Amino acid sequence: MRTGAVDRNTRETQIHIEVLLDGKGTAQIDTGIGFFDHMLTALSAHSGISMVIHTKGDLYVDSHHTVEDTGIVLGEALKQALGDKSGICRYGTAYIPMDESLAFASLDISNRPFLVWNGSFAAPMIGAFDTNLAEEFFRAFAFHAGITLHVNMLYGSNDHHKCEAAFKAVAHALKAAITENETGTVLSTKGAL
Repeated sequence: MRTGAVDRNTRETQIHIEVLLDGKGTAQIDTGIGFFDHMLTALSAHSGISMVIHTKGDLYVDSHHTVEDTGIVLGEALKQALGDKSGICRYGTAYIPMDESLAFASLDISNRPFLVWNGSFAAPMIGAFDTNLAEEFFRAFAFHAGITLHVNMLYGSNDHHKCEAAFKAVAHALKAAITENETGTVLSTKGAL
């Protein structure tokens, strides 16, 4: 079973996350930010990774610590579940439409963390979610999971649709990348990632 479980407690956030890579995409999500819960639930459902995410953050300040720290811990749990990364396809790419919006994500589970983010939102908030934190979440997730991640919100006019398409594109790219390969070996000429 490819599983990861991480707890992280600071003065700003208390977080418990569990992931099951070979799950059914079931999600138990509670971050205190409704739209963020919606995005994480979509990430779980569309990647096929079952997730338990409980975050209690200092929302009286704002949502930054809650969102970024959740990305950190989710990345750490994924990295733990992947172990030495042997036996995975490693790469994944997906285009996801949502009504008038289209998002693209491509990733490499390479142990060389990087984020390229191309996209912007018209409004500062979607519900109680600060839209500029979408990029911060994916940066924290990618760097702590050891993933090279490119996300492009290609076009769209509805911020909800644009953000959701981006999360779902990452989910489908991740699903392809964690799929077990035919040889069971590390997909690298170096022999290790």
